[in-house]
This record gives sequence, C-alpha cells and structure tokens, in this order.
Amino acid sequence: MSEPAPALEAASSPLLEIAGLNAYYGSARALEDVTFTMGREPVSIVGRNGMGKTTLCNTIMGISPPRAEGSIRFQGDELVGLASHKIARKGIGYVPQGRRLFPSLTVDQHLRIAARGASGGREWTRERVYELFPRLGERRTNGGAELSGGEQQMLAIGRALVTNPTILVMDEPSEGLAPAVIESLIETFKLLEEGGLALLLIEQNLGVATSLAERQLVMIGEASLPRRRRLSSPATRSSSAGTSASNLWLTSLRQPCIARSRSSS
Repeated sequence: MSEPAPALEAASSPLLEIAGLNAYYGSARALEDVTFTMGREPVSIVGRNGMGKTTLCNTIMGISPPRAEGSIRFQGDELVGLASHKIARKGIGYVPQGRRLFPSLTVDQHLRIAARGASGGREWTRERVYELFPRLGERRTNGGAELSGGEQQMLAIGRALVTNPTILVMDEPSEGLAPAVIESLIETFKLLEEGGLALLLIEQNLGVATSLAERQLVMIGEASLPRRRRLSSPATRSSSAGTSASNLWLTSLRQPCIARSRSSS
C-alpha cells in the first residue's frame, strides 16, 4: 500500500546539491560556502567577470585547479575528490567557456572521440547532433579552427551531447556571438530542456539567462552587499539559507539562498 512513496521521494530529490563549497587556488580562496540545489528545471547563474562563475564550473567538474572542500552531490553521489572523467561518466556534460576545441580535429572527429552510449531512452549520436545543427553536418570535415564562432559553439554543445548526459553545464555559451546566433542557441536550449535534459547555464548576459530559465541565481561581490543582510521574502522565508553574506551572494527569484566567493573567475 505504501509503494508510491519512494517514487515520490525520488522525484522530489535534488538532481544537483551543492553545500558549503569552498574552492582554492593554492592558499587563495576563490569560492566560500557556496550552497544551492537544483532539480530538473533549468537554472541560470549570472554575474560579472571575476565573480567565480568559471571556478564554480571547474569545481563541479573536478577540473584542477581549483582545490575543493565541501559537498557536491549529483543524484545522491558525492563528486568532491573524484577525477573529472569519472564525474563526466556519472552524467554531467560540460560546455566550457571558450569552447576548447582541437584545431587539428574535424567536426566529425570531435564527436566520434566524445561519443558514449546511453543506458536508456533516445541516444544522442553524431547523426542526431547533425539533425539538431544542420550547419555542423555541412562542415563535418572541417577542422575546429576553420569554423565560425557560432559553429564552434554548436560543436562544443554537440560534443557534450554525445556523452549522453543527464545535466548539461554551460559556461557563458553566448560569449562573443552575434545576436542572431544567440537567438538560435536559445531556441536550441529550449528544445533540449523540452527533451528532458537538465540545464545549468552560467552567463553574463541577463537576457540569455532569463530567456532560458525561470530561476536565476545572481553572483554579487561582497562589496556590493549591505552588512549582515539576510535574503528572505514572505513567500520563501522558510527556504532561505545562510546568514550574513561575506564574499559572493547567490540569490534566486524562486528559491533564495546565500553563497560566497572571493573575487576570482
């Protein structure tokens, strides 16, 4: 009679849960006490340069530096201390800032190298990526350095998709792109979200962030915060976390929380 209860509990469990996260470059602390959770809904994190957005991405993905302390749990599994390739195999796809393509490899070779089969559902294959981005199909024999900025971003996204992730972490995907290309990417992100892929978007462009996600987390430097200010509202006071903000403020339009960082990107 109580069989439905576990399913309900699983559905309400966070997909990604970060608690008390600190990150260091040597002895310099870049992130301090970062805390937030997300489920399957798309979430955007916005902030200016130097707020630690890329540091947060690298810490989630286990890319060194930085050195991390605290907890990052994905589908209940602890990630802190794992190698980056093991984190990726748990189902986290990453689109890094600057695309990070290999100039000497063709579009098709990038996708072949990254491809990993899915355990269930509709699998992301090279051909499916070419369906999503027809321009990449036309340029499949071109090298990474021979692509336009928009095409490079398409390839970086496609490379992450063929790993068949559960969540896609994207670090400033609109950087350096023309407005028309950005609009096209936003529509692509919406299609991915409708297909069941969880999206964590890190952005400077507030328009892109708000177009994709109803929930935005805002990274603000310590100098911008009033002393001992606690984020809360009558509707969400019970879910507010943290005490006085010190270095980085993560606030949400839907689920406020406080996190901290030194000024570092």
